Amino acid sequence: MLGFLTARQAGLDDPLRLRRAESTRRVLSLKLNPDRDVDRIHGNGINSLDIEAVEGRYMLSGGADGVIVIYDLENFSGKPQYTCKTVCTVGRSSRHVHKFSVETVQWYPYDTGMFVSSSFDKTMKVWDTETLKPADVFEFEGNVYSHHLSPIARKHSLIAVGTKNPKIQLCDLKSGSRIHVLQGHRAEVLSVRWSPRYEHILATASADSKVKVWDVRRASGSLLTLDQHNGEKSKASSEAVNTAHNGRVNGLCFTGDGLYLLTTGTDDRMRLWNSATGENTLVNYGKVCNESRKRLQFTVSHGCSPEFVFVPCGSSVAVYALHTGELVTMLRGHYNNVDCCEFHPDYQELYSGGKDCNILAWVPVLRASDVEEESNNAIKVGKKVWKRHKEQLCNQITLNNRLIDR
Repeated sequence: MLGFLTARQAGLDDPLRLRRAESTRRVLSLKLNPDRDVDRIHGNGINSLDIEAVEGRYMLSGGADGVIVIYDLENFSGKPQYTCKTVCTVGRSSRHVHKFSVETVQWYPYDTGMFVSSSFDKTMKVWDTETLKPADVFEFEGNVYSHHLSPIARKHSLIAVGTKNPKIQLCDLKSGSRIHVLQGHRAEVLSVRWSPRYEHILATASADSKVKVWDVRRASGSLLTLDQHNGEKSKASSEAVNTAHNGRVNGLCFTGDGLYLLTTGTDDRMRLWNSATGENTLVNYGKVCNESRKRLQFTVSHGCSPEFVFVPCGSSVAVYALHTGELVTMLRGHYNNVDCCEFHPDYQELYSGGKDCNILAWVPVLRASDVEEESNNAIKVGKKVWKRHKEQLCNQITLNNRLIDR
C-alpha cells in the first residue's frame, strides 16, 4: 500500500488505483471474525439483510419468524471485541408485526427514517423507523416473494413487487396505491430488481424459468426476455422458448455500475448478462448449489478490481471472480443453509444470514506477510520514483546551465 501511496503522490499512478487495490486485497482476505458478533434475536431462519447507504451504519434483518431487527454495526468501544447491538425490534409482541415469514427488507435509499418489508402474510409494509409503526400497508392476493425500491430514482417513487401472481405490481409511495401492472410471466415472480444505472429499468425473475427486463414507462410488454442460448431477441411467436435457466429463477443482482446482471436458478447455475443487450456472456461459474424455492439474496462487491460475487451455496458462501467465473474461496461458518448475504462497500465486510438463526460477520484480515510484501513493494516503487525524479532534476539543471551560458 505504501508503494501505491508513493506513486500516487508523485503523480505516476491513477488516484483510484490505490483504493481498488486495497479493496480487492481486503475482499480476498475475508475471514470469520472471532471478535465480531451480532446479537442473536431471530428464533427462526434469516431471509433478508440490508445495510443503509446513507451512513453505512445500520443493518436491517427479516426472518422466517416474522420479526424485523435493526442493528448498529459501528464499534464505539475502542476494543477489538464487540457485538453489533440491536437498536430496535419489531417482535412478536408488537401488534404491527408480520404474521408470517418476512421475505425482503429494504431501507429507503435516501433516509434511514423509513424502511419497507414484505411477507408471506400477503402484505408489504412501509415503516416509520422512529415509531416502528407502519405508515402504509399494501395488501396483495398472494404471498409476497420480493420487493425493491430504486436506489437512484429521482422522477418516481415506485416499489416493484413480486408475488405469487405472475403480474408484477408497481406501488407508488407518494399516492399509497398500486398504479401499474407488468404482465408477461406465467408463474410466480420470485425476485425483482431496479437498475442502478437507469431509474426506469426493472429486471424480474420468475418460476417460469424466465428473466425479463422492463422499461416501466412503456405501455407495451418487456424490453428483453433473456435467452441462455443467445438466440434472436424475443418476439411474440418465439417468446416461449427463451429461458434464462432450466429451472426456477430465484435470484437477481445488478453490478454496481448497472452494466451487467447476474441471475441464479435451481438448475444450479449462475449466469452473467449484458444488461443493455440481454446477451449471455457465457461466463462459466460451475455448479452453484441452489435448492431454494424462494428468493435467494446474493450480492456483488463494489470498488474492487476485479469485482467479486458472493453467493449462498448450502451452508457456505461461495466467492467468485465476476468476469472469469473462478471460484476464489468458500466462506464456511454457518451450521445450516445460508439464505442471504450483504456486502458493506465502505469497509469491504460481508454479512450473511441463514437457517441456523445466525448473522455472521466476515471481516478483512491483515496478515504479517502482507505487511512485509507491501513494505518491499514500497521500497521498490520508492527507488523507481526517486530515480525518475533525479533524472528529471539533472535534465532541468543541464537545461538551466545551457540557458545561462547563452
